[in-house]
Amino acid sequence: MKQKRDRLEIFHDMLVAINDKNGRIKPTHLMYKSNLSHNMLNEYVMELIKRKFVEEIETPNGKSYRITKAGLEYIEKYSSIIKFVDSFGLEDEE
Repeated sequence: MKQKRDRLEIFHDMLVAINDKNGRIKPTHLMYKSNLSHNMLNEYVMELIKRKFVEEIETPNGKSYRITKAGLEYIEKYSSIIKFVDSFGLEDEE
């Protein structure tokens, strides 16, 4: 059984979900794609906004989140780190 995701992995999953939807996603879609509760989604989104990885956009149809250049860089760097860890067999094993 897989361990719980850590904070950095959740950030990555959220940013990838936004990026996969052409860089913009509605909150409910993000919640489902990231597999988070409503409360947890709000907590993580606020941190992503604070770190300028995501912008909140208000439209007549409601709000949505848009990935920023910094968010795209996070995805790229995170993926590089995971590849590095995997290449040396450093992932956690139980």
